[in-house]
Amino acid sequence: CKKRAAELRDEILFKQPESNHLGDCPICFLPLPIGQKNSTLMGCCSTIVCCGCCHANLTREIEESLFPSCPFCRHPPPESQEELMKNIMKRVEANDPVALCQMGRERYEEGDYNGAFQYWTKAAGLGNAEAHYELSCSYAEGEGVEIDEEKRVYHLEHAAIGGNPRARYNLGCEEAKNRRMDRAIKHFIIAANLGHNESLEVLKNFYAKGHVSKDDFAAALRGHQAAVDATKSPQREMAFSEKI
Repeated sequence: CKKRAAELRDEILFKQPESNHLGDCPICFLPLPIGQKNSTLMGCCSTIVCCGCCHANLTREIEESLFPSCPFCRHPPPESQEELMKNIMKRVEANDPVALCQMGRERYEEGDYNGAFQYWTKAAGLGNAEAHYELSCSYAEGEGVEIDEEKRVYHLEHAAIGGNPRARYNLGCEEAKNRRMDRAIKHFIIAANLGHNESLEVLKNFYAKGHVSKDDFAAALRGHQAAVDATKSPQREMAFSEKI
């Protein structure tokens, strides 16, 4: 029945992901931090590498007088935008979801919303949570597709299930707006447990107003700190301090 189907859907929707949608750095195997400034999408292999490993690789190259190379695949970095796009297209042709999502962003920046939508749709079909998030934005704004509230929520939920904390935060805001506070709080707690700062701030505000219990807020604080601590390493701290 519809009621049972909704219950099963909620079981999936409100299950805490093991990590955020970025996963682990393929070199140090530590969780990738939230935020684009904390990691780099390599233009040769479309691999996301943390700033700590990028910094360690750069230090090694300087100390050993080596030519620059990708810290993951060891290929030299692209020397031009044309070469960069050619590398990404190779990964796109191999159905790499990260490359497909990146190409979608490239098309979006060019104003080709329909092209962006097509790339994100393919990446989402391969399970890319970031692509699901981008599609939710497309359906919300009517960029490259007609505005569709049902599909917007569908992709937002899939992005959240895949560990995207921004999608989870947006779902929480929407539930709070509709006065469904229990559901909103669940979303914010899950996002906070992934290390999402904005969600923790909302929970702090909710706690002050009596919407969140002391135990739930304390657990969210611990979960947030654990997620943040899990992304730390001496190499990453060095990269942050030197702004690499």
